[in-house]
Amino acid sequence: MGRIDHPDAALLTVEQMYAADAAAAAGGVSSLALMEAAGAGVAEAVMGLGDSRQVVVLCGPGNNGGDGFVAARLLQDAGWPVRIALLGDRESLQGDARANADRWDGDVEVLAPSVFDGAEIVVDALFGAGLTRPVDGVVAEVIRNIGDRRCVAVDVPSGVHGDSGAVLGVAPQADVTVTFFRRKPGHMLLPGRMLCGRVITVDIGIPDTVLDDIAPAQAANRPGLWLPKLPIARLDQHKYDRGHAMISGGPLMTGAARLAARAALRAGAGIVSVAVPIDNAVVYKVSLVGVIVQPVRDTAGYAEVIEDKRVNACLIGPGNGVSGPTREHALAALRTEKAVILDADALTVFEDARDLLFSHIKGPCLLTPHAGEFARLFDSTGDKMSDARAAAEKSGAVVLLKGADTVIAAPDGRVVINDNAPAELATAGAGDVLAGIATGLIAQGMDIFDAACAATWMHGAAAAAFGPGLIAEDLPDILPKVLRALRPHND
Repeated sequence: MGRIDHPDAALLTVEQMYAADAAAAAGGVSSLALMEAAGAGVAEAVMGLGDSRQVVVLCGPGNNGGDGFVAARLLQDAGWPVRIALLGDRESLQGDARANADRWDGDVEVLAPSVFDGAEIVVDALFGAGLTRPVDGVVAEVIRNIGDRRCVAVDVPSGVHGDSGAVLGVAPQADVTVTFFRRKPGHMLLPGRMLCGRVITVDIGIPDTVLDDIAPAQAANRPGLWLPKLPIARLDQHKYDRGHAMISGGPLMTGAARLAARAALRAGAGIVSVAVPIDNAVVYKVSLVGVIVQPVRDTAGYAEVIEDKRVNACLIGPGNGVSGPTREHALAALRTEKAVILDADALTVFEDARDLLFSHIKGPCLLTPHAGEFARLFDSTGDKMSDARAAAEKSGAVVLLKGADTVIAAPDGRVVINDNAPAELATAGAGDVLAGIATGLIAQGMDIFDAACAATWMHGAAAAAFGPGLIAEDLPDILPKVLRALRPHND
């Protein structure tokens, strides 16, 4: 499996976090010291909520509960009124959790819904990220009764799975989630991300060198991953050096291809052309400035225009229609083994011919489905990271699975999760713009996976910069602002 060499952005699976803990211990770092630092981080997060108030700490039977005992002791030492409620009994605790329970000199209540009486802040130290079965019974009732009290979650809100972000039964809404060493995919994937609130990553003393052996293959989408590879125009280039993107336009929903074309231009492609049905060429010609309109009669005509040696990236799908010509255009583009981006209708059209599509992916290819389109082509289990990774391996393409928690997966197993997209991006045409940005970057020679990551981040940054009232047409013209903000880092 490939690895992502960017330690600051790395995300660790639950299993990899266990390995990091074990590696630290093997390297001489005391596990008790790690727990003390974790609990201190939780206590600091609680104190960051304001003045001293009644706190109830919900402790589970494992190390998460041990972190809770540490936090309770430190809060009490700082003068905060603290109570502890434990799932199970104190004598059954083991290892570091038992050691820290023994350091607590106060009462320990039995976990029950009544423990919230008088409490204004809840520390959720029940279950960590490795929970594998649904929360039920009295624990589920207790979690529901947290209600709208301020909540600080330890590692993840109890009930959220650390790898998938799925809710196993029930989970509380945290104001703050305190995690350790590195975040996990579940902190970024929905619905877990929404339940985590603000995520604080605490350095508890695990050395970064443990990542060398763990070799994480997943990361948060940050400019540092791809910024050194972002194309920058040079004085010695002419327009063809900056790439020629060919976008397939449809006969009816012409706005989609036009949005993509403008986005590709704004992303830096030297030339953008649209290959359109001859009967609709006038619509494109009167509305596109700076874009070459190539009227084509049929698939043979389309194949002829993309055979031009200067065309190095082809986008098919936005507004093309779920039709025979769309499928034929996609296959024609794939046969060239040039960079191909398939979006929207160019994905749906292969719902009953998945193997045909996959067998034609020989060159660099990017698939950009939303959840519905993804389910038409691939198995969907609800674990977005695993699903995207499996789809990329099966298809041989980079898969950009869209959403508020967009996941980009490469065939070699690398995965990047994006979290900068604001809610305003849920607007018609936004996906067409994203496909256009990616096409523009790919046309300039950027690696497909890096371009997909960069395009997704830039798309989110542009939307955030515009803010409320955003429509898709606004996005391309915000891109120069985003690029200007990125450029100093390349100097």
